[in-house]
Order: sequence, then structure tokens, then C-alpha cells
Amino acid sequence: MSNDILTAEKDRNSVIVRTSLIGIGANLALAAGKAAAGLIANSIAVVLDAVNNLSDALSSLITIIATRLAGRTPDKKHPLGYGRIEYLSTMIISAIVLYAGITALIESVKKLIHPETPDYSALTLVILAVAVIVKLALGRYFRETGKRVNSGALQASGSDALSDAVLSLSVLVSAVIYMTTGLNLEALVGVVIAVFIIRAGFEMLTDATDELLGKRLDEDTVQAIKQTICEEPEVSGAFDLILNSYGPERVIGSVHVEVPDTMTAAELDRLERRIAGEVYQRHGVLMTAIGIYARNTGDDRIAEMRSRLTHMVMSHEGILQVHGFNVNEEDKTIDFDVIVDYARKDRKDIFDHISKEAAEMYPEYHFRLVMDIDI
Repeated sequence: MSNDILTAEKDRNSVIVRTSLIGIGANLALAAGKAAAGLIANSIAVVLDAVNNLSDALSSLITIIATRLAGRTPDKKHPLGYGRIEYLSTMIISAIVLYAGITALIESVKKLIHPETPDYSALTLVILAVAVIVKLALGRYFRETGKRVNSGALQASGSDALSDAVLSLSVLVSAVIYMTTGLNLEALVGVVIAVFIIRAGFEMLTDATDELLGKRLDEDTVQAIKQTICEEPEVSGAFDLILNSYGPERVIGSVHVEVPDTMTAAELDRLERRIAGEVYQRHGVLMTAIGIYARNTGDDRIAEMRSRLTHMVMSHEGILQVHGFNVNEEDKTIDFDVIVDYARKDRKDIFDHISKEAAEMYPEYHFRLVMDIDI
């Protein structure tokens, strides 16, 4: 791995750690102030809001630890580095958030059944107002920084902080309503806070799980990378693009490119190096494997066969693409890949039918069809 990549990762990790430290300091201060105010005012809503801030501080601490671990230099045991630890840290943070939310919900329901009278003061209102302002600022700062350095944990913390600002505002409003009208909304606001916290934790857990399992690639990213590859004059198509994430800033990819069957090994080598360089420079993706589909050239009969077979395959409902077509006259074989829509429950039946129909069209050839992955 080049020094430029390692330097970029170190700079990114420094930004994440610095931002998380700011979050820890702010959330600890808010948690202390709200806890004191909530206990003095006998307010479950304010105390739960303080617990929420405390869980945010713990989340930031976990983010720092995970970032340090994820930034470790690749070694023999983990040659692709430790970047995926960031996804695991997000799952841990989501578990903490879910626990805080469920606990808050239980306590709020208890207060609904056995309500207690709060005793708000001007200091309580000031602390809550300051909390709203601080959380709004933190949320914006975390989200913008998270997007800039591509940190899912920071972006999740930013979204959580913005939600916290709304929740603190709801506590403030309920306090004002109680002081002016005598209407006690304490427990009800606590339930709302708990539901918001649980929802945020569940969304964070889902996003992290998707990253670890391997989710469908963003279509805009896929098309942008393929467009970069197809800018090479020898390339007539880019297919089977697979990206594997070993951390937000370490994405490794592979792809098949269709090129003329007249290219030499030396020409293919130079082409692959150009493609790998351009894709990394523009998209930050390390292309570790570039496979070749050889397109038959100089034979009008094969071109006609390609056209007829492609038309036949695409005439079936649920077929998304045909690619990798090649005819080997020496072995009398025809190869191509077929992508069948996942929405079709009879994908294998359609593929088998296409294979049979192709063999009937050109019985003198042996077909080696592949039902490719829709990625």
C-alpha cells in the first residue's frame, strides 16, 4: 500500500479522534448539568435527557478507540488492514443507544402509571435552552465532518445529536407548559424521547449490519466507475464490478472489461495499469483484479451470431443484461453471461430455457453460459 494512502488514512483518523473528543467534552458537560437540574426538579424527562447525553459521550469514546484500532498497519494476519472495526464499533454504539432507549421507555411508562410532580426552576430552563443550542451545533459539526472524512460513526453521531436537540426542545417546551398552565407532560415526553432513541439505535444497527453483510452498491458510484473505465478507447464495456469495503477509506474492487481479441499481452498489461490508476485517482478504489472479455473482431458471421443470440436472450422477460460474448471456432464453443432479475422467482427455469434455445439455434457449438450476479 502506498505512502499516500497511509498518510491520508492517518489524517482522516486524526480528524475523527479530534471531533469525537469535542463531542465527549460537550456531552459530559450537558449530562452533568441536566442530571443536576433533573434531580433538583424531580423531572424524569430531564434526567433521561441527561442519560441520553451520557450515552452519546460513551459512543464518542468507542468511536475513538475503534478509529485507533482501525488505523493499525496491515500485517500478516490481516493484510487488508483493520478498517472494518469501524463497522463493529457502530454496532456497539447502536447497542448502547438501544439499551438507553429501552431503559428510558421503561422508566417513562412507570412515571405514566405513578406520576410525580416536577419542580422546575429558571436554571432548569436555561440549561435545557443551552443544551438545544449546543446539540444543534454539535449535530451539524459531526455530520459535515463525517461526510468530509467518510465516517459512518461520525455521521450517525451527528444525526443523533440533531435528534437530541429536538428532544431537549420538547423537554423545554413541556417544562414551560407546566410552569404556565400546570399541565404535567413529563412522562409523556419521556416516552417520546425513548421512542426516538430506540429508533435511532435501530437505524444505526441496520446500517452497520448492511455494511458487514455487503449491501448493493450505490448506482451512481457504479456508473461513475464504469464510465471512467470505458473512457479507454480499447474498452467497449465494463461488467461485473465488485467492490469490497475493508473500512470506509479502503475499498478494493474487481471488474471485467471487454476489449478486442487482437490485443497483445503487453497492450493488455498497459491498459490494466491505466485503468487501475484512473479509478483510484478519481474514485479512491483500488482495482486489484481486472478480468478480460475478448470481443471477436474481423468476422461478420460471428457478429451476426452475437446479434441473434443477444436478441433471443433479451426477448425473455426478466433478463437484465447479456455480456462476455465470445466464440471459439477451434473448440466450437460459445461463452456469454446472462443476468436474470432477482424479482423473478423462476430464474433458473428461465436460464435453462435460454440455454436450450441457444443450443437449438447453433447445434454445432457447445454453449458455456453463466447466470451472472445482478450487482
